[in-house]
Amino acid sequence: MKIKMKDGSIQDASFEEELGKNAFRHTTAHILAQAVKRLYPGTKCAIGPSIADGFYYDFDFDFHFSEENFAEIEAEMKRIVKENLQLRHFTADHKKAVQIMEERNEPYKMEMLNELSENEEISFFQQGEYLEMCAGPHVAYTSAIKAFKLLSVAGAYWRGDEKNKMLTRIYGTSFPGKDMLEEYVNRMEEAKKRDHRKLGKELKLFAMTEEGPGFPFFLPKGLIVKNLLIDYWRKLHTKEGYVEISTPVILNRQLWEISGHWDHYRDKMYTTSIDEADFAIKPMSCPGCMLVYKMEPRSYREFPLRISELGLIHRNEKSGTLHGLMRVRCCTQDDAHIFMMPEQIQDEIKGVARLIDEVYSYFGFKYHVELSTRPENSIGSDEDWKMATDGLKSALHDLGLPYVVNEGDGAFYGPKIDFHLEDSIGRTWQCGTIQLDFQLPQRFDAEYIGEDGNKHRPIMIHRVVFGSIERFIGILIEHFAGKFPLWLSPVQVKILPISDKHMDYAKEIEKALKKEGLRCEIDGRAEKIGYKIRTASLEKIPYMLIVGEKELQTNSLSVRKRDDGDLGNMPIDQLLKILYEEGI
Repeated sequence: MKIKMKDGSIQDASFEEELGKNAFRHTTAHILAQAVKRLYPGTKCAIGPSIADGFYYDFDFDFHFSEENFAEIEAEMKRIVKENLQLRHFTADHKKAVQIMEERNEPYKMEMLNELSENEEISFFQQGEYLEMCAGPHVAYTSAIKAFKLLSVAGAYWRGDEKNKMLTRIYGTSFPGKDMLEEYVNRMEEAKKRDHRKLGKELKLFAMTEEGPGFPFFLPKGLIVKNLLIDYWRKLHTKEGYVEISTPVILNRQLWEISGHWDHYRDKMYTTSIDEADFAIKPMSCPGCMLVYKMEPRSYREFPLRISELGLIHRNEKSGTLHGLMRVRCCTQDDAHIFMMPEQIQDEIKGVARLIDEVYSYFGFKYHVELSTRPENSIGSDEDWKMATDGLKSALHDLGLPYVVNEGDGAFYGPKIDFHLEDSIGRTWQCGTIQLDFQLPQRFDAEYIGEDGNKHRPIMIHRVVFGSIERFIGILIEHFAGKFPLWLSPVQVKILPISDKHMDYAKEIEKALKKEGLRCEIDGRAEKIGYKIRTASLEKIPYMLIVGEKELQTNSLSVRKRDDGDLGNMPIDQLLKILYEEGI
């Protein structure tokens, strides 16, 4: 595939390469904009980048736009592809660029131009009558775009600022072949079925309310899932030598100034006033952990000191970014901080990486690793950052973990290793992270007495495994399509009596199962057994036990398994053996 670059040069790249994929989809965004301008000349164009899995374009329509308009736009896009228009690149000085955009009556392009230096040369790409102020890259001809589809419409504030006008954002995707597009569309349809917001409501796991946008309510069944994950987490951390603490949700401004959050994270923090002093609700748990560390003298003999906390944190996320449990304003972060000596860095990083691997493998997740380096908005010396980054690289090398570098995406206080897990339909989610920090121990003047009897500064690791427990639950719901493994299912067994005269026997079975620690329910409604089975199936119950006259007389159960159907008639001891082997 021929790719035309900003400087006018031509490069070869396949769709599998990042350059090729971005150029392909960026060009599709231009084809979309050209089709929109042909059909609705009064529309104003904003921006249209390629994104993961596709592209979008923001428009200012002079009428109410909806997905009903997709068919005519896609038809026009197909005509543009068939026209095999060449994407021609040229540059213009700032004055000429302003003139071009004024003639085309594109106010959003004008606004962007007005922020550029008058000495700057402006890059343009043109295909037929459509011209776009753009840095590229693009494919050479529109005919390269073989398969595309418009997916959805959303509102988007111009430049993400709620004070600006709400524009119409059209999302789409494109591929070199129809088979790839069909595979993607099928995957997206499957994703819709698995949407944790839909399943969370149907399975009565959690709720979001108008009274608390971004603040999830966990319902009884959802809280069972959350508590089971926490129990699993605690057992692992006890085994790994962590001690657990709990720190306050609100602490004063001075603490957040010392930590650097007040200057570097202020826009994400909720604040309040107590006794005429400024306080902040914690967006992270690390400053509180620093106070715990400093409450008593520390010795090298305690190191590595691993301190964990299931911290309730709050972050001021914009309303447009909220998304079920995936992006919330309040969550439980499975945080931990490890204090250590420099010579312990490698072993501790590797230990955390192995712990994260154990957890993700347990849930059946594959994952890949990214190393995020120093951002522009950061604290600390170049020397500290180099030492921290080299320490992370060395640990990854020792573990034999391949990784890609994510330039400039580290925390403001240190570089980090991010773990991106892959779910059952191929989507990736960033969850676990390991951050190496030389800065907070300095800012808090943390010390320990070394083997030489002198005071030294500890090194600190910040790390999470689940990340946000709420978000991890959302991922699990979609990964399992609501069909949690037996040990994690809120209701593991549902007992379905055929009629009222079998209720006493159903209650005996329930009592016996609960004695074994199983979570079970009886469907005692006056409904036909077929209806009860269907209801239990929709509730994703792992095991259904049908009890009628035959079962009552033979002291047995008719067992159905969620995905395997009828397992036949068996005594309760045989059922328990099956359940224990599966893992309860």
